[in-house]
Formats: sequence, C-alpha cells, structure tokens
Amino acid sequence: MFKFNSIPKNELTEAILASKSAFYYAALVSFFINLLMLTPSLYMLQVYDRVLASRSHETLYMLTLVIVIFFAVMGCLEFIRSRLLVRAGLQIDNRLRNRLFTLVFSYANLHPGKNAQAHNDLMQIRQFMTGTPIFAFFDLPWVPIYIGILFLFHPYFGIFAIFAGCVVFVLAMINEWRTKTKLEESNKKHQASSVFLNGALRNSEIVAAMGMQENIRLRWHDKHVEFCKEQTAASDEAGVWSNLSKSLRMLFQSLILGIGAYLVIESELTAGMMIAGSIVMGRALAPLDMLIGTWKQFVNARFSYHRLVSLLSQIPIPPKPMPLPMPQGHVGVEGLHVVPPDSRQLVVKNVTFNIDAGEVVGIIGPSAAGKSSLARAMLGIWKPYSGKVRYDGADIEHYDKIELGRYIGYLPQDIELFDGSIAENIARYGEVDSEQVLEAAKMAGVHEMILQFTDGYDTPIGPAGIALSGGQRQRIALARAIYGNPNFILLDEPNSNLDDTGERALLQAVLNLKAKGATVVLITHRMSVLTAADKIVLMRDGVLESYGPRNEVLQALATQNQQNTLSK
Repeated sequence: MFKFNSIPKNELTEAILASKSAFYYAALVSFFINLLMLTPSLYMLQVYDRVLASRSHETLYMLTLVIVIFFAVMGCLEFIRSRLLVRAGLQIDNRLRNRLFTLVFSYANLHPGKNAQAHNDLMQIRQFMTGTPIFAFFDLPWVPIYIGILFLFHPYFGIFAIFAGCVVFVLAMINEWRTKTKLEESNKKHQASSVFLNGALRNSEIVAAMGMQENIRLRWHDKHVEFCKEQTAASDEAGVWSNLSKSLRMLFQSLILGIGAYLVIESELTAGMMIAGSIVMGRALAPLDMLIGTWKQFVNARFSYHRLVSLLSQIPIPPKPMPLPMPQGHVGVEGLHVVPPDSRQLVVKNVTFNIDAGEVVGIIGPSAAGKSSLARAMLGIWKPYSGKVRYDGADIEHYDKIELGRYIGYLPQDIELFDGSIAENIARYGEVDSEQVLEAAKMAGVHEMILQFTDGYDTPIGPAGIALSGGQRQRIALARAIYGNPNFILLDEPNSNLDDTGERALLQAVLNLKAKGATVVLITHRMSVLTAADKIVLMRDGVLESYGPRNEVLQALATQNQQNTLSK
C-alpha cells in the first residue's frame, strides 16, 4: 500500500504531505465510490435472474428505487472527493505561492532573461492533482478486486480479465516509453519559443521602429515549428496507444459477453451473470484506460514536479540573519571580483575602496569598464565571485535583504516603472505615505512636473510607465530611489534621458541628499553632475585605475588623455 512517508522529502513534497489528510479522506471516499460502482452490475444481475424470471413488478420497483438512491449517494461522494482534492491543491498553493514569488525574483537575478516557470509548474501540478487524471490512481487499487469478483462469477471471466488487464497495462508502459523523450523535447522547445517571444515583446518599440517584426517572426516561427513538430509527434504516438487501448477495452467487453454466452449455453452461468460480468469487466479496465488517456497530463505534471523540486533546491530558503543595526552609509569594497550570472568572465577584478558616510562618490570610466557590474555587487543583487561588500563593517550578506532595502535607493540604467499611479510608484508600491511621497518628489525636483498631469500624483502611468516619456520615467524613478530617506543611494546613469532642466534638478537633488548626510554613488558619463562629488572612482577594463578626491582624479585623467593625444 502506498504511504506518503515513502516520498523523498523536499519543500514541494512537504507541502503535499501537509495536505495528506485530504488525500486519505479522498481515498476513503473512493473506496465507497468503487463499492457503489458495483451497483449497475448487481442491478442487471437481479433484473435478469429475479425480475424476469418471477415477472414481479414489486421487485423491479424496489430494485429500481434502491439503485436510484445508490447513484444519488455516489454522485454526492464524487462531489465530496472533488472538493477534497481541490481544497488540497489550494492548501499546497497557499504554502508555496509566497516562497515561489521570492524564488522567481532570486532566479531572475541569478539567470537574467530566463523564465523560472515556477508558478506555471505549480499550477500544472495543482490541475493534475485536482482533476480527472488523479482519479485513475485512486481507482487503480480496485482493479484486482473487480477481477476477484469476476472469478466469483466464473474462473474463465477472471482469467480473461487478467489477460485483458495485462494487455492494457503493457500498452500503458509502451506509451510511456515511446512518448517520454518526445514530450521532454516538446516541453524544452516550448519554453525556448516562449522565452524568445517574451523577450521580443519586451522590446516591441525597437522591433516596430526598425522594421524587425518580420525577422523576429521568422526566428520565432522556426522555434515554434520545432515545438509543434515534437508536440505533434508525441501526441500522435500517444494517440495511437490511447485509441488502441480504448478499442481493445471495448473489444474485451464484447468478448467477455461472448464467453458469458458460451457459459450460459453450457449452463455454467446465468444470463444475469453474463451481463453483470461485462459491466464489472468494464470497471476493472476503466482505471487503466483512463491512465493511458491522461498519460500526457501525468507526464507534464511529473516534469513540472521535477523542475520545481530542482528549482527549490537550487535556491533554498536563506536562514534568517541576526538583526543588525541598519547601515548609516559607510560602504566598503574589499578585493571584489565579479562574474555576471551565466557567465565565466571576470568583469570586476580585485577592486578595493571605502566610502565614508555622507560622501558623494562618482564612478566613471569607458563603456564595459565594469561600472554597472560593480554597482550590482555593491547593492547585493549579484553575489561576488570573491571579496566582500560591507555596510558599516558588516558583510552585506549578513543583512536581511527586505529590511535593508528600506535604507537603500537605486536608480538603474534600464528604468522600469509599474502599472499603477505615480504616487504608488514613488512609494515603492507600499502603503502610500503622502508626506514622504511629496518630500521625495520635491527633493527629486519632479513635484511641479507631476502637478501638470491631469490627476497629479494619482495619474495612472500604464504598464512599464508607457504613458510617460523617458525623461519623466527617469525623474519619477529618482523620486522612488530617494523615497523614505535612505542612507545609501546608487544612481546608475541618472541623467541619460534628462534635458537641461532635468539635469539641474538631478544635481540639486544630489546636493540635497548630501546636505541630509546620505551616501550617494553616481555612475555617469556626463561630467556636469560630478560637481557634487567628493571623490571619484575611475574604472577601466574591470580594474580600479584610481580613487581619490574629485579634482585630483579628474586632473590626472585630463593629463593622461592629453599625453595620449600627443603620443598619437
């Protein structure tokens, strides 16, 4: 007998085990449902052997009333079993949904551009566990019981049922063997096609502006056709064995009538037993036939299960760190080496420097110098390959990330706003504190700009801030970065989309933050905003070339550039 305790322990199976009582009750209800499934056989047996022989109307009426009651009870039990399984699926979802939400974001940081599919996999498992396929597994233990009943009717019935069951079971195994690889390939190619299409949709403006739609369509078409070919091949293969199983089951039910007729002629069986035996034979083979018919769903659920278990094991629940005092703005970088996710190339190499609380530090350097990679490591988005990032002397990994986030402001190069109002975006999608929203907007110099919108701070900006210009999105994202008066703010190319007015507002915002004692790091190619900087970090080819007071570093850089020009 199957035992839940025999399942290998992991987060997913523990969530399933937490709902095992629902499955036990569903199994108990299935016991009574399968008992009641014998009702049609017993009814036919009594009608043929008693009612027709005695021609008694009263017996017929009573038998019919009993069978109606039994079928009504069976319908209620089917409903109860369905509800039990649906509730079990909901409990599993409740236990894992928040974990998976956090996991998907962690996975996105570790593997940018890849879709973890965690919630889709959980939905696939839920649909399997709460739908028709799972009923086949509850009914399977009854196959030998039904065969035993056929033996009670006549040994020939039992032997033929075993033969028929073996044939159907072999077909199920062949179906698994023939479709497993094809279904795996189909799933992989479907994921690749979906990831490619989602990536293209995220860049729909570029695709439309530069006439790339047809090229993208052709590339997606090739990937989609590969998926369709694999899926078609798998479905065709499964269809062969599924239809063969169904046809054979119907044939076996007819043949058992033939065997029964022979036994009736030989006076070894009654007509009622012949009909009842055919019905019981159908019930004995039904779970196997259902198993073959829903095999694809079972295989997909199994793939989802293994993917989800693998993902959960890759990104375990981090231990709750001991609470630390929130940082006041001192940042230390020690021997930092950074390798981007899904890469083997060092983009930041042995970088060491310290930023005192309240300082404004500019990070400059040519493109691909490692500036943004350094920023992601300083914020804890990417884990260092080696070395440390410290806030107030404590390793950043020792902080609770959610708590720490309240004290950090970040304006990335690729600005993403969320579907909602301007106020909700500035408030980081938390509870909107109107005073702090206004303070952040005024400090970022966007208060007057926001008032020009029809609904002011309540203006909906659409998905990804589509209703705003690039400069407007950047300025609102700056207000979001400084919302709540964080102690450490990192701005990556904060003036890339700004006009002169926006750049002046940005410079004033940095000066205001400096006056309030916040630590600010500016990554920029434009030198105008560096007038607020106390120190400069110069990066080149992932290496810290120089670090020191702003004027000294800029003067040394100018001298170096002048010498390089003269040498040419």
